[in-house]
Amino acid sequence: MVKKINNAVVERNARLTSEIIKYILNNPKVLDVLPENFELVLLPENDPELRQLNLDLLDKYGSQGKPIVFARVKANRITARSKPNIFVPIAA
Repeated sequence: MVKKINNAVVERNARLTSEIIKYILNNPKVLDVLPENFELVLLPENDPELRQLNLDLLDKYGSQGKPIVFARVKANRITARSKPNIFVPIAA
């Protein structure tokens, strides 16, 4: 059985994705410390429904061999003062 995804959650995800893309474009040095051809997973701290959706999507579709970069963000807005916490897990 296919689980239906709430349209409001999809819209919040699209909006947050747009915000982080703007942040990266305005702060391109962020890319200097990230691996090439990475899979970005947004983990909004104040939106547990959206955070879980993104983790479920990662679990379902995987990263197809790409390095995974997690970005912990506030779901309402990404600004210069409220920067995302971007981290790359390191395999042991």
